[in-house]
Amino acid sequence: MNVQPLDDRVLVKPTVEEEKVGSIIIPDTAKEKPSIGEIIAVGNDEELQALVKVGEKVLFGKYAGEEVKIEGEKHLLITRSDLLAKIS
Repeated sequence: MNVQPLDDRVLVKPTVEEEKVGSIIIPDTAKEKPSIGEIIAVGNDEELQALVKVGEKVLFGKYAGEEVKIEGEKHLLITRSDLLAKIS
């Protein structure tokens, strides 16, 4: 499925890290939402396209974006104002 965000939105795939404490694995429901992800697609806003590119890693707000499932995987549609930083 090909998804193209509109206007000043980006499609981000959050990074998922398994967290262990000793030999206990923390379930997803007890974890905080990840706030780092990889950009999968960028909207058609020229300012946004100048800021970020597909494949870059970004830091976004804890409760940012709208969660969508694409081919069974969770993604976020995030507006430009919710992007906090690029990670290199």
